[in-house]
Amino acid sequence: MRIYDVIMKKRNGGTLSDEEIAFFIDGYTAGRIPDYQASALLMAIWFKGMDEHETAVLTDCMARSGDMVDLSAIPGIKVDKHSTGGVGDKTTLIVAPVVAACGAPVAKMSGRGLGHTGGTIDKLESIPGFRTSVERERFFQIVRDAGLSVIGQTGNIAPADKKIYALRDVTATVDSLPLIASSIMSKKLAAGSDAIVLDVKTGSGAFMKSLDDSIGLAQAMVSIGEHNGRRTIALITDMDLPLGHAIGNSLEVIEAVDTLRGRGPADLTEVCLQLASNMLVLAGKGELAACRAMAEEALRSGAAFGKLRAMVAAQGGDVSVLDDTEKFAKAPVVHEVLSPADGYISHMQTELCGIASVALGAGRASKEDAIDLSAGILLLKKTGDAVKKGEPIARLLTSRQELVPEGERLLLEAVTFSDAQPAPEKLVLARVTKDAVEKF
Repeated sequence: MRIYDVIMKKRNGGTLSDEEIAFFIDGYTAGRIPDYQASALLMAIWFKGMDEHETAVLTDCMARSGDMVDLSAIPGIKVDKHSTGGVGDKTTLIVAPVVAACGAPVAKMSGRGLGHTGGTIDKLESIPGFRTSVERERFFQIVRDAGLSVIGQTGNIAPADKKIYALRDVTATVDSLPLIASSIMSKKLAAGSDAIVLDVKTGSGAFMKSLDDSIGLAQAMVSIGEHNGRRTIALITDMDLPLGHAIGNSLEVIEAVDTLRGRGPADLTEVCLQLASNMLVLAGKGELAACRAMAEEALRSGAAFGKLRAMVAAQGGDVSVLDDTEKFAKAPVVHEVLSPADGYISHMQTELCGIASVALGAGRASKEDAIDLSAGILLLKKTGDAVKKGEPIARLLTSRQELVPEGERLLLEAVTFSDAQPAPEKLVLARVTKDAVEKF
């Protein structure tokens, strides 16, 4: 078999066989196929696309290019949750403890933040002593004992995806639906869970800006999961404004703790309950309404907060900062952003809000950058809120005074004011299963 013939077949609109796809992934991962030929095939896929079967096989081959985690030593149906990335998206810190409190084990590998989106691992590392690198057997034991564990991704999960993504990034082939879907799902398949709930973001702070594009990506990923023996559901959730009020690592952990203790923002609480309910459905805990009631009770009773404490303790973290969040390290510089006008906040360009937090030190522009775990933004007003000129709309936190002007400029650029109050937006816009798309 020659890669030249595989490239030509896809260039001409043909359907690649399972063997041809495996030949490409194996050869490129091993270095037998050079970048220039891999680039040509990726561009052919960009133009000609892939059908559901091709995309599922591509994803499976990418997943199997490295370690395949076997979670069978953990009893029960293991359910994972993946977000396509957002601003203020601390849902894993809430959803995983809720699901664990309802009796479904969560063994999760998460990533770090890059660009305007935050990473769960960075957030957890703002808890003093918390270890995100745990030996495999210890990881399993924590899940068996505490009901959940969240660790960083190992170095050999889906190495084919790492190589292919780096090539896509420099060859204008990032925005290909089958390539996006296979990149995300290859890591989910390799992580070993039995079922997956996908939180597909849509709007100004998401990779997919339109609802139709987000549904298309969700359908592709659900199809991949189902083709590979994983029960999969996707929710399309709004990212036209940040989720909750906190943007930044320790700030988001504090807000997650508040939510687990029943005093979190309404929007964040609602999205988390819907995600948790669908995870419990896939774990076989009942119909959606019953699972929603279970999730609400886990929050109300404090059982979910107890699960977070148990995981943090098991992974070396200082649980006293969860019990009293005033103990988290404080940013030495606090600056209030004042409203330039009377009226209503009619829109927040969410991506710019995320970039503003990065400018304050809360995120990375490149993978090598260090982050300030105490830096970030507290939104005092959000879309739909009335404001008076000179009233504080946000609080910027950083360790370096010289970062404040750029953070303030970006945040004010992100906010649009109007005389009329905007209509409220839906938080969850659609639910995608293997059988149907339900729009809300």
